[in-house]
Amino acid sequence: MIARGILLLARGDRNGIKEFGNTLDAFTSSLAPLIAFPLVFSVISAIGGAWQLGLLSFLSHLCAVLVVPVITHEVARRRGVEGYWLRAATALNWSFWMLIPALIVAAFIAAVMVEAGLAMQDGEVAAMVMIVLYFLWYQWFIVRAGLGLGVPGAAGFVLLSTAAVSLFSAGPVLMDWVYYGRISLY
Repeated sequence: MIARGILLLARGDRNGIKEFGNTLDAFTSSLAPLIAFPLVFSVISAIGGAWQLGLLSFLSHLCAVLVVPVITHEVARRRGVEGYWLRAATALNWSFWMLIPALIVAAFIAAVMVEAGLAMQDGEVAAMVMIVLYFLWYQWFIVRAGLGLGVPGAAGFVLLSTAAVSLFSAGPVLMDWVYYGRISLY
């Protein structure tokens, strides 16, 4: 059901939201991989001797993962559709898995553009722009389908959640710069 929901929403079918559970179990299941990956990378950093940075990295990624459901709950509460927030938050969490097919499609399109004469660097930028724009649309569509938001409300949600995730995700990079005077992306 989850894969079907992801694919239906990815192609713009509102019925895809019905494929996601509206329960705490469904929501926590969708959180597991989003927490596991940052945890593994943070443990690797800690084993490599940078335990403070590993801990900070894990905590910042945990906050980045949890801020979207918090925003989803608050928006649902304010709109009077609190009974739907778990389903919408679950769908948003699972939407991460569309990154792999989106990367493949964007890389293919960029490769065709490069073959047609576009510079390689411009092709790479075009692929990244395609992925970012698609994911902004995808999140926008999910909150419209899941919470019944209008166009401006869904756009505001996406802007707020993207800004919050970016702020939390930048934490380790900024701390590395503050403490060591350098920026590294690990």
